[in-house]
Amino acid sequence: MSAYAAYPPPTTYMPAYVPAPEIPPDYEQPRAEQPRAGTQPNLARSSQVMALGTLVSRGTGFLRTFVLLYAIGTGSLADAYNNSNALPQTVYYLMLGGVFTSVVVPLLVKAAKNDPDRGEAYAERIFTLGVISLLTVTVIGTLLAGPLVDLYAGNLGRSPTAVAEHQQMVLLAHFSMPQIFFFGMDSLLGAILNTRGRFGANMWTPVINNVVVITIVGIYIAIVGLHKTPLTVSPSGVRLLGLGALLGILIQSIALFPVLRRAGFSMHLRWDFRRAEIREIRRMASWMLGYVGSQWAANLVVQRVANSAAAHGATGDGYSAYFNSWQLFQLPYAVVGISVISALLPRMSSHATDRRYSRVREDFSTGVRLASVIVMPAAVFLAVLGTPLCELLFAHGSTSPEKARYIGEVFGVFSLGLVPFMLTQLQLRVFYAFRENRAPAVIGMLMLVVGVAGDLVVLTVLPPRQVVVGLAAAYGLVTLTGATVAWPLQLRRVGSLDGWRISRSLTRMFLATLPGAVFAFAAMAVVGRVFPAPSALYGLVSSVIGFGGALILYAICAKLLGIDEFRVLARSLAGRLGRLCFSLARPRPRRRR
Repeated sequence: MSAYAAYPPPTTYMPAYVPAPEIPPDYEQPRAEQPRAGTQPNLARSSQVMALGTLVSRGTGFLRTFVLLYAIGTGSLADAYNNSNALPQTVYYLMLGGVFTSVVVPLLVKAAKNDPDRGEAYAERIFTLGVISLLTVTVIGTLLAGPLVDLYAGNLGRSPTAVAEHQQMVLLAHFSMPQIFFFGMDSLLGAILNTRGRFGANMWTPVINNVVVITIVGIYIAIVGLHKTPLTVSPSGVRLLGLGALLGILIQSIALFPVLRRAGFSMHLRWDFRRAEIREIRRMASWMLGYVGSQWAANLVVQRVANSAAAHGATGDGYSAYFNSWQLFQLPYAVVGISVISALLPRMSSHATDRRYSRVREDFSTGVRLASVIVMPAAVFLAVLGTPLCELLFAHGSTSPEKARYIGEVFGVFSLGLVPFMLTQLQLRVFYAFRENRAPAVIGMLMLVVGVAGDLVVLTVLPPRQVVVGLAAAYGLVTLTGATVAWPLQLRRVGSLDGWRISRSLTRMFLATLPGAVFAFAAMAVVGRVFPAPSALYGLVSSVIGFGGALILYAICAKLLGIDEFRVLARSLAGRLGRLCFSLARPRPRRRR
């Protein structure tokens, strides 16, 4: 995933379940000139392919999250696992992630349009530089696994449980740090595939990762058991968990190799580097590293604050609660936002290179409005129903109903910031399309200041058990700051972002969610009088009634308010359902013997 616009670092197994909307021909979509093959994918077709792949990967990703919570819960052992697995992602995105996901794509698009060989040699040189850089960072990161653990979790305390947790975190870090190389390969190869119009593969390969981890954790449950703590778990059990995470990302990366070859990329290492190309990469990456560095610092503060809360008595309410809530927070964005963003970046990069600024504006406006038709109701309804939903999903095995409820509380607060988070992601892609990284760096610094100040206020003011809830609220303030600051900076580049049209659509979508939110609150109150809470049964009944009624009311209100984007979504879903029914009802021709 390339969504590193704000901490914590993204993962490849976030659960989600929403189809991306289909864009019909009459939806005021600008007609682009016919490009060369592989350089200008159709946004609707690309989004559909990625949405289907992301749907399956997020479905298995939810199973991965569920199995991990079932096996290790949210206590000290889970904190050791999640802290150590966040390290390689953090180091990777600090050192190289910004370059691979935002610098490489516009440069590959430019080379494909301008070079006689359509950028083939340039892509091979980029691939070679990436391999060398990843190997270097991976070796250094693995050697520094112990000091990195001290940096992120050196404030756990001196109790026997804290000492054992620290030791297991170091052990797990030696398994997790080699993941840096494979995270990088997955991002780099995915960028190359995207510029060749191949969007589906790197949305499907996380399924393999998830299946591997689920299998390994299942073996852990069978061999080691449930309800383990750092003092009672065996070293072999800890190693088994670390091995599962490493094998998952390794096999995920390898699975892209045959897809690349079918796309015509040889993966040959080329050593004829050109100074002009390296200077351009360095120029763009310098500001990007500043931006990503600010996000790394913000993530460091978040982890230390969450670990501090756990060390001061909030057992089970520390970093693992934050981490798992973050997975759910990206549920609607993962399919809709990422699908649209991944398809938009090559398009916008091509339009920006050709100085077709009006089409950049149209792509941005279309992306925001089509994604928001799902993201807006998701933000409101998940903020209300996040608690019973998490009780339904996670109150099993090593995770008690109380701990599942706490994850839901954090998740509900996270959800309030879903719309500004999505908007910030799309705004950043406009900057990257123009190969502009100075503005994102400045925005990142402002977000860092706001985030660190909010996190420290939370740590100082709130009791330990409410610290992680406060961190989620501070994160929403960070994303709102990013979206607010980025808008006027982009106006200087594009001239207009279709702000009036976007604002009108978002306002109507928000108004359409209000009756559903009131219904959801009422449903929770009534169900709470009948079934004990917190419990999985309360979560089941509240979620089914609350989400069902809220979605029906949203659909009715959206139609009454004349929300065009909802009409697009409804037509898309109806068309897909009709095609599915037709294909099922059509008799299959008999084979001749």
